[in-house]
Order: sequence, then structure tokens, then C-alpha cells
Amino acid sequence: MTAIAANAELNFLDSAVPSSLHRTGAVYTRRDEDGNDAGTEGLVVDKHAVPILDARAAEVAPTLAANGFEVLDDPLGSAVPDFLDHASVVDRYYAACEALVAAVSGASRVHAFDHNVRSASGRAAGQRLAGGQDVQAPLHFVHGDYTLTSAPDRLRQLAQAPSRNDTYVHRLGPGETLVDPALAAAALAGERRFEIINVWRNIAAEPIATRPLALCDGRSVGPADLVVFEIHYVDRIGENYFAKYAPRQRWFTYPALTRDEPLLIKQWDSAGTLARSDGARGDGAADGPCTFSFHSAFKDPATPPDAPDRWSIEVRCMAIHD
Repeated sequence: MTAIAANAELNFLDSAVPSSLHRTGAVYTRRDEDGNDAGTEGLVVDKHAVPILDARAAEVAPTLAANGFEVLDDPLGSAVPDFLDHASVVDRYYAACEALVAAVSGASRVHAFDHNVRSASGRAAGQRLAGGQDVQAPLHFVHGDYTLTSAPDRLRQLAQAPSRNDTYVHRLGPGETLVDPALAAAALAGERRFEIINVWRNIAAEPIATRPLALCDGRSVGPADLVVFEIHYVDRIGENYFAKYAPRQRWFTYPALTRDEPLLIKQWDSAGTLARSDGARGDGAADGPCTFSFHSAFKDPATPPDAPDRWSIEVRCMAIHD
């Protein structure tokens, strides 16, 4: 039996909020012109204490395909970018993330398209990436980054001319798009599988001690757990899923993640049962890949009060299969 790493509170959406696989306008946040958080409306929080299992000690190691998350051994060595410099991350780190995702997922084409640096102390101090957006706080709310609507929408957008908010815009030549429009059209038509995968990494010298990540086994998520959370950008409306608590959900964490241990987190998989069934069935009903993994930062009651603050980066990648 897998050991429990922590018994901790996670923030869910209140059970009284109606489940919805599509946009209702009831729960949303705004982002400013730089993509920073600018206020949230309609949230009703429901705290639940849950056992969070030690993924390092699991009898069967979690995998990106089956469970929606997987940790790797990938030292950066001397090729460490300046994680607090926007151009350094895009020009020096995106390619490394693309290679990791391709190797683990088997996708033939991988495109990194976005990133966030997170730190509670950095956010409180108003710290900003050189040439980029503000440092964000770790998100203490159970969520998935994409939905039945926003995942294909994001692929569609990446096959169009980039906007000024797109982190990768300077990597493209005149008239270029990040994703080939023909490949995107094939994936959107169901002729190719596509995935959105985050490469999450500790960027501090010390192992993660505060605000670690809790990760939900994608096979333990059901359609009734999902509520659309809208993200109102200046030029578009995005969506992700917030979660309502269910006892069947199985939660894991990787204690003391080091800078040499990137964590891949699946945000969407068009081959997942939940995606293919239009939300009629969860991924536990089939043997195929899961659709995504809910995740959240959490406060471990065992963390010493003088533990170093967490600094992490997440890079989002679009992966398209042959």
C-alpha cells in the first residue's frame, strides 16, 4: 500500500455549484494586458482534508499516459537559463522542454508556447521577469488548465498569427505560425492526437519544501467533478476546469523535488475517454490514456516554518502525434 506523504487541506469548488462541462459565466477571473491576474468572481470555496500519497513510494510508478503526471531525472547541468529573464527562458529553455515532452509522450511535434514563474514571496514583493510578466503566486485551488472547449481553441490559436501576448512571438518569422495550420486542422478533425503538457520544475537550489504540488490521478476524476472556470484575457476568453471534491479522487505528491527533477503534468489529451466521450464518461471507465490531471499547491502541516520559499516554473507545450 502506498505511503501517505501528507494529510492536508485542498481548496475545491463548493459542491452546491452546478457541475458544467461548458461555459456558464458563473465563475471567472480577469487578466490584464500583460496576462497577470486582475481579480476573480464567483468562487465559493470548499476545503477538504485529503490524504496525499507519496508518488515516489507508489507500488506502480505514476505515468504521464495513465495517470497524467510523471517525474523525470533531467539535470540541467551548465545549460541553466536565467529563469527570471523572459528571453532567456524562451530562447534557452523552451527547446529543452520540447525535447522532454517528445521523449516521454512519443509526439512527433512539440511546441512550447507559454510559461509562468511562481513564488509566494516573489509575488508579494511585486517581482517581475525581465522583459516579461509578473511572478505569480502558487495556485492553492484544485484545477485543470484546459477544457473540452479551450483545449482545441488553444490549438486553433497556435495555428494562427501570434498576438503580442504570446511568449514565443519573437521566435517566428513574418507570416509564420507556431503550429502548422494543416496539422492543427487534422488534429481538430480527430485525425491526429494532440496533448497539452506542462513541464514543471523547481528553479531554486534547495528541494521543494513549501507549497508542494498535489496531483490527482486522472483515472479517478468523473464528469460530475468539473466546473468551467473562465479566464477573461484582453483579446480572448480562455477556460479551465475547477474541481468539486469527490471521495474517489486519488491524490499524490513528489516530496522534495529538486531542480534536476522536472515534473510533466498532462493538461489535455484528445485521446482521453473524457475528451472523446464529450464528458459523458470519466477516464476510469476505460484502459486508454487519461485526459488530464487536476493539481494544486498545498500547505503541508509538517513543513518547518523556516523552510525556503518555493520558486518554480511551468512551461506549456502543445504535442501533436502522427
